[in-house]
Parts: sequence; C-alpha cells; structure tokens
Amino acid sequence: MTQTTADAEFRHQDLERLIALMTGAEKHGPAATSTLDVLWVLYDRVLRVAPETADDVGRDRFLLSKGHGPMAYYAVLAAKGFFPVEWLGGFGGFDSPLGHHPDRTLIPGVEIGSGSLGHGLPLAVGTALGLRAQGLDEPAVWVLIGDAELDEGSNHEALAYAGSAGLERLHTVVIDNDSATHGWPGGIASRFEAAGWSATTVDGRDHAALHAAFTAPHPGRPHAVVARVEKKF
Repeated sequence: MTQTTADAEFRHQDLERLIALMTGAEKHGPAATSTLDVLWVLYDRVLRVAPETADDVGRDRFLLSKGHGPMAYYAVLAAKGFFPVEWLGGFGGFDSPLGHHPDRTLIPGVEIGSGSLGHGLPLAVGTALGLRAQGLDEPAVWVLIGDAELDEGSNHEALAYAGSAGLERLHTVVIDNDSATHGWPGGIASRFEAAGWSATTVDGRDHAALHAAFTAPHPGRPHAVVARVEKKF
C-alpha cells in the first residue's frame, strides 16, 4: 500500500500530540523524537505483531535498545492499541506502568526492559538464535539502537557474531544523530558490512525510503539500516 505525503504528515502530527501528553522531568526528548518516524513505519507497515498477537510464538519481535528515550515508543504502542492512550498522561508517575525506561513486565507489547546502552543488540542476537534453535524461521527480530551505543564493546561482539552466524531474521536499525564519541570513518553501515551484514543508509525522516530499506531482501545475512536524522544538540 502506498503512503501519501499527506497521510505521513497527518500521522506524524497525531503522534506528536500523543507525545505531548507525556510531561514531567527526565523526558530525554531528543532521544525520543529521533526515533519517531522509524518506529511508526515499522509498526504501521513492517512488523507482524498486533495487540491480539503480542504473545503468539510466531510474532515478529521488536526490541527497543534506545530505551532511555521511550516517549515515541509509547506513543506508537498507544496509537496501535497495545495499551490505552489514557496511560500516556501518567508517564513517569509513581503508579504509572510507563516508566522512564520501558518495563516488559508492565507494558503490553514490550519485549525487553531497556535503557542502559549496549544491551539491545546482544539480546536481539540471542533472540534470533533462540528462534532458530526452535525451528521458528518466520518471526523476524528487529532491534533499534542509537549510534552512541556502538561505542560499547558488547555491540561489536554481537554484530561480529551475527554476521558470521548468518542470522538472516535479525534486523538492526541504527538512529544516527552524530552522538557517537569516536565517529565512524567510512560510515556506520561499512562497519556492519565488514562483519558480513547487509547494510544501507537512509534519511531517517523519509517514510518511503525507510520502508524500502526495511523490506529489502538480504538472503543469508542479517540486515542493518542506518537512519540518519538531525544532529543532537
């Protein structure tokens, strides 16, 4: 199905209104808004998971490693019906399930507790390995990480292993807002390609480009999409 520019703009504005319902301190606003378009395209057009299938063994798995900025994630989950929109107003409150980091035991549709940098990709590798060991070849595993997380050694070990193991059902989206301490000569995608991944770099605000990158074939290899967004200040 083709998504028009008007549709994309309407939905983006609607999601921003949902994000605005979440108030209080420690919001990590830039970390959240940098992921908004990627999350919407994934949940609206790519991931095979819905509220009624959130516990099905054959569902796609989405892991938010960039969990220190979960507001856009919460907005998308609410928009897709995983939990009531009314929950958003309590964000970060003592009695709210919506904490400053997502909690998989409290929030429907959340696969992992996250927020500390460097854990999501290793967990995604383990998830993909576990599904393969069970003979479950259909579920896709997606993980969203920030470029600064690639400063963590655990991610380098994970991406090196995933490439050599040929984890075809594993997909990584890297939100690149120039937050990495050391930078990446030749670009982030080249690091994944050197480890045996399929990799591409796209405009992280362009829904059509994101969808094309997310659905590109990559037989026998894991797939990485580097989504470039505005520089974090």
